[in-house]
Amino acid sequence: MPARNLQPDGLAEGRCSCTALRKATRRISQLYDTALAPSGLKTTQHAILAHIHRLGTASVGELAGALVMDAGALAHTLKPLQRDDFVEVLPNKQDKRSRDIRLTRRGRAKLAETDALWRRAQAAFDRSFGSAESAALRRAMALLASDSFGEELSQRLDGA
Repeated sequence: MPARNLQPDGLAEGRCSCTALRKATRRISQLYDTALAPSGLKTTQHAILAHIHRLGTASVGELAGALVMDAGALAHTLKPLQRDDFVEVLPNKQDKRSRDIRLTRRGRAKLAETDALWRRAQAAFDRSFGSAESAALRRAMALLASDSFGEELSQRLDGA
């Protein structure tokens, strides 16, 4: 059913973009987590493995930036992935204070497993929300997650 036919459950439209985005994110994360449950990974863990795969070897800072995540929170989230031998955290060759992250062979296999589950969840989302609406939503979310939007909003908040 396309999004234009979906109605909020009788709830008044809110005025807070932050709250609306957080609620939507929690709802969709719950649904994707359910879809990924057979793999034993959460959506956040799948996203981390997918980003590491795209980046190759990445520093904690690079990966945190790509995920728009605090480096400390990322380090905490990496611990179970490292424990389960899905990622390796190694000293950076140029800067021993920095750590590099890369997928292990088990991590690549787990990513392939979760990708199949993720594709199924993504297809269900697109069918429920509408393909065009899904693409437009991803473009809007990419803009909101961009450094340029974050900088513009920060400048406007500082000048407000």
